[in-house]
Amino acid sequence: MSLTLYLLRHGQTESSRMNAYCGAIDSELTPDGLEMANAFAAAYSSTPWKAIFSSPMRRTIATAKPLCTAIGMQPELRDGLKEINYGEWEGKTPEIINREYHDDYIRWSADPAWYAPTGGERAITIAARAMQVIEEIKHLHDDGNVLVVAHKATIRIILCSLLGIDVGRFRYRWGCPVSSLSIVEFTNHGPMLQALADRTHLNDRLRNLPGT
Repeated sequence: MSLTLYLLRHGQTESSRMNAYCGAIDSELTPDGLEMANAFAAAYSSTPWKAIFSSPMRRTIATAKPLCTAIGMQPELRDGLKEINYGEWEGKTPEIINREYHDDYIRWSADPAWYAPTGGERAITIAARAMQVIEEIKHLHDDGNVLVVAHKATIRIILCSLLGIDVGRFRYRWGCPVSSLSIVEFTNHGPMLQALADRTHLNDRLRNLPGT
């Protein structure tokens, strides 16, 4: 049996519903976000988990909690799994940012690997800290299923790093809506993507809510 990573984005927040950038803001889940977390737990509580790792933000901890409660496992919190820090863009929509920070927004949109949001983090920085956590998981667990509860940009950057795609393309290669699950298996030939942004654990209403 090989090691398989389950990369779960947190449930809905007010920021995700409004399509506003939220990285360092420690937002809570909405009631719909909590319902998403419970739906994931119901669908995956019978999966044999080796470990659960989570970003220490409230929205990710709350997403992991129903499953942790159901199976009696504590999440391992890691700062390396935090979302990109959006600096001065925190809480703002792309339309406002494009107007107020136009030049920075254009540079970041063209290559977020090497250009940061105003006062924020570059994708290469997130890749370095997030992949340290992935390497820790690989060192601790040779096989079995490990859940990683994190954030939109962080998960997409992890996927780029694992699958050999330029992290500067993370915004344009992967979908990652709220409560979506991507699965990567570590095979003899390297990491293999088994599922991308799956949300079959959600009902139709939750899947069709507005936002990102």
